Amino acid sequence: MQSYQHTITCSLAFLQETIDRRLQLFFQKDTAAPFAYPEIVLEDINAPINRFLVHYQVNIEEYIVLLLALTPHIQPNFFDAIIQTYLPNGGDFAEIGGVKGNNHRGTIPTGETALFILGGNDITKRMQVAHYFSPDHFFAKEHILSLEQLRDGEPRMSGKIILQPDYIDLFTIGTISKPVFGPDFPAKSISTKLNWNDLVLNTKTETQIQDIKLWLDHNQALMNDWEMANKVKPGYRALFYGPSGTGKTLTATLLGKQFQKEVYRIDLSQIVSKYIGETEKNLEKVFDKAEHKDWILFFDEADALFGKRTNVQNAHDKYANQEVSYLLQRVEDFPGLIILASNYKSNIDQAFVRRFNAIVHFPMPNTNERYEIWKTSIPPKAKLADDIDLKMLSNKYELTGSSIISVVHYASLQTIHKNSSVIQKKDLIEGIKREYEKEEKVFVS
Repeated sequence: MQSYQHTITCSLAFLQETIDRRLQLFFQKDTAAPFAYPEIVLEDINAPINRFLVHYQVNIEEYIVLLLALTPHIQPNFFDAIIQTYLPNGGDFAEIGGVKGNNHRGTIPTGETALFILGGNDITKRMQVAHYFSPDHFFAKEHILSLEQLRDGEPRMSGKIILQPDYIDLFTIGTISKPVFGPDFPAKSISTKLNWNDLVLNTKTETQIQDIKLWLDHNQALMNDWEMANKVKPGYRALFYGPSGTGKTLTATLLGKQFQKEVYRIDLSQIVSKYIGETEKNLEKVFDKAEHKDWILFFDEADALFGKRTNVQNAHDKYANQEVSYLLQRVEDFPGLIILASNYKSNIDQAFVRRFNAIVHFPMPNTNERYEIWKTSIPPKAKLADDIDLKMLSNKYELTGSSIISVVHYASLQTIHKNSSVIQKKDLIEGIKREYEKEEKVFVS
């Protein structure tokens, strides 16, 4: 942490010297030396901001723009203190730009600040500097920093330079904080402590999951080394369909675990809005965040978002169909893995179905698969009563993997309550009965 602090201190000293040189030239034209940037010294190459500079091969002007965006988050009075040296009696200094925030008491740099510090009054140079805020620059492409969106009529460069929160965290504390679930980010990180050996699937489903693993393993080589980037769409789209509790969510988390990728489940209650146009806005927050993070997006109960389009009978139907079209385009453009989960394949709009790279069926487990699930679900410290026949239970009761886990959970708690380690048959049967009642199925003991 101390090395991060030292690096940031050196970075701010570099920025202050740069601004001083520009202001000296502006206020002391006759005596100031020609403008030149100070020398950059990267003392600790492992400091996050220095690793960033090396990774993106940042030039000195891009470095200054980055520091302009970062500085208000570290030293609120940084710019005001420098300007006060040259304007001790106060006064407006329009050339350097900058604005006050609603809560922030110091000056927040704008695009105009960058134009002045890097270009002074040289129109040609200022136009070159403006490129750092263009959509074609890696700052925008990699979702690193941008200019604030302003009302019509305001000069674009008068917008605040906004550094994405991930990079504020990275440069100041050395790690990127996970986004907090809420209205601004309606998705939750999900993970599992289980392994592939704990998941029982049929052979066909396993084969299809293997196809997804191959993409996660070799997509970069396919796109770059084999030069397929111009011939195939980015990303991979998979539909998982089948009854609840058959392993769709667990499979998604196991893929994330194996390939060391964050998996985010989209909360449909936060996404789908009755207000026209709000669904797209809510989704945009998730896609914007995930696009450059190499995350896996998991849309559970995807019918609510990706269901069939309706015949247009009123304005609401029209906008609902527009939402589906928007989703279709956003899903196609996403460069990572997107998994849609549904109980029924037929519930998903055909426009989406045609664009899936994989359609994976998670059926109810058969007798043999249920037997394997029963065996792997019994706690290591537990014993089964002599009258328990797992093969009989597997053959007689059609349960999903999730339901079997729930039964074992119930029976295990009953066993612990009795100060025993032997699971009794009656507790398993009672657990099975409860699972049947949940699904309103007829139970026969």
